[in-house]
Amino acid sequence: MKKLLIIGLACASLKAFAQEGYSAKLAKTAMTLWADTSAASPNKLPQKWSYDQGVILKGIEGLWLQTADKKYFDYMQKCMDFFVDDKGVIRTYKKEDYNIDNVLCGRILLTLFKVTGKDKYYKAAATLRNQLNTQPRTKEGGFWHKKIYPNQMWLDGLYMGEPFYAEWSTTFADTAAYNDIVNQFAWMEKHSRDAKTGLLYHGWDESKEQQWANKTTGTSPNFWARAMGWYGNALVDAIEQIPASYKKRDTLVNILKRFSAAVQKVQDAKTGLWYDILDMPTGKGNYLEASASSMFVYALAKAVRLGVLPTSYLAVSKKGYNGILKTFIETDANGQTNLKGTVSVSGLGGKPYRDGSYNYYMSEKVIVNDPKGVGAFIQAANEMEAIPALAIGKGKTVTLDHYFNSEVKKDIIGVEKPFHYVWEEMDNNGFSLLGRVFNSYGVKTETLFTAPTASNLKKSDIYIVVDADNYSDNPKMNLVNETAAAAVYEWVKTGGVLILLHNDKPNAEFEHFNILAEKFGIHFNVDSRNQVTGSQFEMGAFNFNSAQPIFSSPKKVYLKEISTLKLSAPATSIFNDKGDVIMAVSTLGKGAVFAVGDPWLYNEYTDGRKLPADFENFKAANDLVKWAIEQTKKKRAK
Repeated sequence: MKKLLIIGLACASLKAFAQEGYSAKLAKTAMTLWADTSAASPNKLPQKWSYDQGVILKGIEGLWLQTADKKYFDYMQKCMDFFVDDKGVIRTYKKEDYNIDNVLCGRILLTLFKVTGKDKYYKAAATLRNQLNTQPRTKEGGFWHKKIYPNQMWLDGLYMGEPFYAEWSTTFADTAAYNDIVNQFAWMEKHSRDAKTGLLYHGWDESKEQQWANKTTGTSPNFWARAMGWYGNALVDAIEQIPASYKKRDTLVNILKRFSAAVQKVQDAKTGLWYDILDMPTGKGNYLEASASSMFVYALAKAVRLGVLPTSYLAVSKKGYNGILKTFIETDANGQTNLKGTVSVSGLGGKPYRDGSYNYYMSEKVIVNDPKGVGAFIQAANEMEAIPALAIGKGKTVTLDHYFNSEVKKDIIGVEKPFHYVWEEMDNNGFSLLGRVFNSYGVKTETLFTAPTASNLKKSDIYIVVDADNYSDNPKMNLVNETAAAAVYEWVKTGGVLILLHNDKPNAEFEHFNILAEKFGIHFNVDSRNQVTGSQFEMGAFNFNSAQPIFSSPKKVYLKEISTLKLSAPATSIFNDKGDVIMAVSTLGKGAVFAVGDPWLYNEYTDGRKLPADFENFKAANDLVKWAIEQTKKKRAK
């Protein structure tokens, strides 16, 4: 586990509630410079399907997930909708080019599909996945970088293709593809890694026919920083998608460790940055480069967060990030934040021919606000700005019930999966954003698919039971019984934190669920309050004041069609409205319980896309998570 400095709870609010960070500042710059993807000018993204846009949008996506600010999602969708028509056809894309750069934006398409459920995004992403089925390969099986670059693997290509390949495989249960994904990284490292320095050459030509290729090894002559940055980012993004239970995932982790050690060695001691040609800091014309430095910061910080690198690498990331802020970030006379110091492009071969020499790399232009640099920086800033909050819930685990709420549904390809208030679900019905809030405070998310027992709750600090199924939801429903309720009761006594998010009369089962709730003096009434007509959201509004014991951040929240509560000792109300008890807490031994008759923190009402901006359910989610973490501390108090 990561060893982070412990920081006070009051200092740990997410970026949504804090002073605007550099990630948001550079996102604002990006959304201003490239507001219209259809416009062609020096400050606009290309009119053709381009990987540059994908780099920016991954940064924008990260900001949306951390802030629930609608403008970020809308920007992602607008950018993709310019290219993807209603039938899922990608304008300007040509499969026959077999350009692996074209696959990168598939990651944004997958997010849009998961969130909106629109077939067009699935079809467009499937088009890119199908490209990989017939992408030309080396004799071993490595993807060619492009059809026009036969027999060649470039470090860049791993970022363009593999994270998408991994996310698709996990999303659609194509787990057999994990072998191929791991092999792409392993083959690239085998052929491009320098044994002496541990650094990776930019490209490798299997045929050894290219002018730039070493006639013995096939490698290009130099260690280009951004190429290694692409490779490192690809590693951490793929590792994130591949489950830890997959045995060969360790191959990727070990590659990452070798990569990280080599990167650390060539970090400039004075500035914390990295040179464009990594091993030649004193070379004529060599310079510290912004996009690569951002990528290394991102890869190392994320790897620590994922638990696959030791925490010592945080110092490397912090030094690099501070160097970026000092050297490359500037604010102009108009108040716009800009990123200096990104090389616009570097490649191998082509017309005019790029020979991979040191002089060639030095000949490429270094510009301000290059899309690749800006996108890489936003991603790095997202990681670095998230670090302080991770300490708050470090070592804690929240477990979400999927036994009493055990609905399943077939996905678009016919695979049956859990749905309705589950961590993995990004659409309106899911708890993916709530899960990310827990993760943002360092809490691990798990799911319990069986009835709770002393044994299977032992490793959980927080247990959430939401919307117990009724027969109409799930004919195979699992009802709460005395045995399960007693197990949860004893677990709470010893310090567990229970969160009960029920539902209203037509949508949930009450008789058996109340067996559990009444253990803590809480009874869910068989009623339905806050009926909302259409988009008349004010009908579901509740207003909090500053004295609210848990929800001190939001002023107004939304709860639609809820059951009210009836309380007895030891439960107490924390929010009443018009004579009804809406929310309650109960304490028992070292543990605590929170209860409300609505699953109100699911994506539809937290991700910013539907509710008017003055509803603050996302802030409420953060407050509830911090409260739950705070209650778990009583477990170890003597």
